Amino acid sequence: MKFRVEDMSCGHCTAAIEKAVAEAGGRAATDLASRSVTVEGLDAARAAEVIRDAGYTPEPA
Repeated sequence: MKFRVEDMSCGHCTAAIEKAVAEAGGRAATDLASRSVTVEGLDAARAAEVIRDAGYTPEPA
């Protein structure tokens, strides 16, 4: 599942999202230039919840 995360603005942001997704049992690939996050291993609702809980605003891409 791919998300746009407009409020992801730096390397700390990408690391925080990747860590949160990994702790939830998934894998995240972040692309800061396009402000996108691709999540594998979690369903879309859970992935969005994990990203929100990390402090970011995911939107389906």
